[in-house]
Amino acid sequence: MVEICGRGKGRFSNKHEEQSIRFGYTIVYVPDVLASVEFFEKAFGLKRRFLHESGYGEMDTGTTALAFATHDLGASNFPGDYVKASHSGEPLGMEIALVTDDVAAAHAKAIAEGAVSLKEPLLKPWGQTVSYVRCPDGTLVEICSPVAS
Repeated sequence: MVEICGRGKGRFSNKHEEQSIRFGYTIVYVPDVLASVEFFEKAFGLKRRFLHESGYGEMDTGTTALAFATHDLGASNFPGDYVKASHSGEPLGMEIALVTDDVAAAHAKAIAEGAVSLKEPLLKPWGQTVSYVRCPDGTLVEICSPVAS
């Protein structure tokens, strides 16, 4: 829940309204939606939720969807340009994290399907194993084990 301070009669008010906000999906703008969907199917075993001819597709990733949209669709959403992961020489400063019990096998599978290895699997001090790959569409993916509680 997000707490939003309302305006009262005076300068400040004790009245608070609650608004329900949830994380619905992440959209990655890519050159070829079908190619990205197929890569995530082959490399990570994710299932396609749907693919629309307008240049939009979603993977079935639970309550929060991973989606792909064309750069043309991205351009129609933004008045200016944006940094395209597919054209950037360096990964963007954000990642998609996919959780698995076998990071090494998932990392190797992603590489075999065309991803570029950025960081081989490594055990972090908090007990989580992580690795990083860059997908053919430029998306930065962290492949990680569950965080121990």
